[in-house]
Amino acid sequence: MKELGAKIKEALVSALPITAIVYIVALLPWFDFSFVELITFGISAILLILGIGFFNMGADLAMTPMGTAVGAGLSKQRKLWLLLSVCFVMGVLITVAEPDLQVLANQVSSVMDGDLLIYTVGFGVGAFLLTAILRIVFHRRLSNILMLFYMLLFALSLLLAVNEKLDLLPMAFDSGGVTTGPITVPFIMALGVGISGVLGDRHSKENSFGLVALCSIGPILAVLLLGLFSNGNLTYPEPAYPMSDDITGAFLHAAGVVAQNVGKALGLIVVFFVICQFAFLRLRKRQLLRIGMGVVFTYVGLVLFLTSVEVGFMPIGYKLGESMAQVNRWLLIPLGLVMGVLVVLAEPAIHVLNQQVEQITSGYVTKRSMLIGLCIGVGAAIMLSAIRIVFDFSITYYIIPGYFISLALSLFVPPVYTAIAFDSGGVASGPMTSGFILPFAIGACVGVQGADAVLRDAFGVVALVAMTPLITIQLLGFKAIVSKRVRERRAMKRILSADDQQIIDFL
Repeated sequence: MKELGAKIKEALVSALPITAIVYIVALLPWFDFSFVELITFGISAILLILGIGFFNMGADLAMTPMGTAVGAGLSKQRKLWLLLSVCFVMGVLITVAEPDLQVLANQVSSVMDGDLLIYTVGFGVGAFLLTAILRIVFHRRLSNILMLFYMLLFALSLLLAVNEKLDLLPMAFDSGGVTTGPITVPFIMALGVGISGVLGDRHSKENSFGLVALCSIGPILAVLLLGLFSNGNLTYPEPAYPMSDDITGAFLHAAGVVAQNVGKALGLIVVFFVICQFAFLRLRKRQLLRIGMGVVFTYVGLVLFLTSVEVGFMPIGYKLGESMAQVNRWLLIPLGLVMGVLVVLAEPAIHVLNQQVEQITSGYVTKRSMLIGLCIGVGAAIMLSAIRIVFDFSITYYIIPGYFISLALSLFVPPVYTAIAFDSGGVASGPMTSGFILPFAIGACVGVQGADAVLRDAFGVVALVAMTPLITIQLLGFKAIVSKRVRERRAMKRILSADDQQIIDFL
């Protein structure tokens, strides 16, 4: 309970800034927020804080140890076919049950069949998880694989432009961000740590990252392929996120739906883990009890978190964006920057990533530096999205240069920083981005450009949130390497300038 209290305290510090800024803006005389909306948002903020605390506790107790144990256990079997087949099935099943993907499928049902989208994306994640495992087994450089597949994505984007379906591009790149949600990220990242720990060579630090990066490519590729054969336009009814006057009923109804979806996702992971336990893991009872308690914490945390996002944060985000656009569209740009910085602090999977990065790099990349880099990247992403909404231009002006810069930086920084950066992109675009920032962008787009521009201008904010950390984290790595080399040169210069007597005395 003491540890849980510490987690909730951390969550309070993380979620309080975004809650405060929403209330400050909402209480200004230019905005018309009802008493019911403000009360609902306040309750949602409390549930959000509790949810983040419980989830972080559960990730430490269950999700990370489960993924590490399964990855190490499968690798020790020394059967490549077993490792690949189990990881493929796991990738498909977990993705199909990911709540964030269900939300996206419902929002784009007018463009393509929702069930077809879900299963196609699940297949894409499974295939690219398999690709990530093969990379670890055969010790291939991540940057080369990323360049290959992103060039393929750009080629498919060009085909969309030729077929006059370029408006589908933002939605396709958004799918890569929402698929790697709060359930799959801790498990997949820990799976990579376990596998690379057994099969990895001297590049095991690099190999432990990169799974989330490659799994984010699969959904984009799948949606681009579906988009080439789709018909119709995305229609967004107004209001997109209505808030009910029955506060209790709204929370109970949302909690029931969320509990079912989260139960499916966690249930698949638990069933998979139980099969692995009987097959080859053979963990001790004390370890199993600790993991079981962690699963309960994870379940409760995700239900609280996602319920608060659906009932309070999504409607408020939509109305805040629409109202801000009607008052002064230029205020969207600085507000987007501030909200991007604050939203990073409230993303539950961010804390899991930062902790694993600090452990894997032996403290060379600290949680503080990772958090600063992510805040700068995500803040810049949402600010750029606001600029695109105001001026109404294609996302390709961001996506193509951004990914070219990211891939170019991968040639100059150590591979471990490239792997961490591309994983950070998938993790940063979590449920707070899709549940608060995306509705904010949709509301702002409706207020500035009209509902017809939602597909073209509002979608794509998740994609930019996933892209900008690729640049900032690699620049952080580049700075760290330069600083290390400068220190080494200074130390060598001092040694060479010393006389023999000083060297002998030192020894």
